[in-house]
Amino acid sequence: MNHKLRFGASPLPNVPWDEIVKRFRYLEELGFDSAWIADHFVNWRHARAPRDPWFEAWTLLAALATQTSRIRIGMVSPITWRNPAFLARQALTVDHISNGRLELGLGAGVSGDPSHAMTGIPNWSPTERVARFREYVEIVDRLLSNEVTTYEGRYYTLKEAVMKPRPIQQPRPPIMIGASGPAMLKLAARYADTWNSGSSASTFEEQLEEIRRRNELVDKYCLDIGRDPASLRRSYLVYDPECARALNRGGFISFYDSEDAFRDMVDRYVDVGITEFLLFYPFHEEQFPDFEKIAREVIPELREIYS
Repeated sequence: MNHKLRFGASPLPNVPWDEIVKRFRYLEELGFDSAWIADHFVNWRHARAPRDPWFEAWTLLAALATQTSRIRIGMVSPITWRNPAFLARQALTVDHISNGRLELGLGAGVSGDPSHAMTGIPNWSPTERVARFREYVEIVDRLLSNEVTTYEGRYYTLKEAVMKPRPIQQPRPPIMIGASGPAMLKLAARYADTWNSGSSASTFEEQLEEIRRRNELVDKYCLDIGRDPASLRRSYLVYDPECARALNRGGFISFYDSEDAFRDMVDRYVDVGITEFLLFYPFHEEQFPDFEKIAREVIPELREIYS
């Protein structure tokens, strides 16, 4: 394997501050490589989304950086919410607050997210989202990699934008791009350090096949531009067939049901090229013993096997 096996978990920002701190520290103590926050205005996946508690992601991530010391922290930010230059400035700031532990994720966003209507932020068409995304990620990359940046695009313009201090991580914090369709996969192949994807197909086999096909496309797109495909880490948001239902009802996540089920899931995704697994934090108290055993025993075994 060209990349070491990594595991992250994502608690939703829908609980009180003290509880979120507890969850991030718990993930750090369990030995997870990373912890992630969802970047939405509301919990749009939940049936009662508009009435759920929900914290803003970048503010929260900056605060959580002060409450942890080892675990890497990140999110996949939809480009609809923020100007790219200010997003880069936020990332630079969190990179410093965390002493170089930021994972900077970018995505085109979800057109069905009610946050657009709630906030009055334009809900661009999928075609415009992809076109804007190319400029957006170029700007973020250049700002974090250079002290002064000028950029003239169709959607965004910067004139001598200064970025000081420089990031802790050099040449810049790693960029993860969330992508599923061909146009976004091409952008991930060109600009990302890590490509992340997920699948909401109705069965595990269908999900696995979908990721395998996308992975092959990413390989092709890397070769088309002269990039070594092995230089791009492949990350998977583990969205098992039960997970959609779990998000909506706060119930069980099936891959925490047993150690063998978790091992089998990881083994099969590794076979199609995945080296990073992002897991949802358990939604049900009864799964915490299994979750903890997987973190303390199974994940270290898997890291050793695939080292």
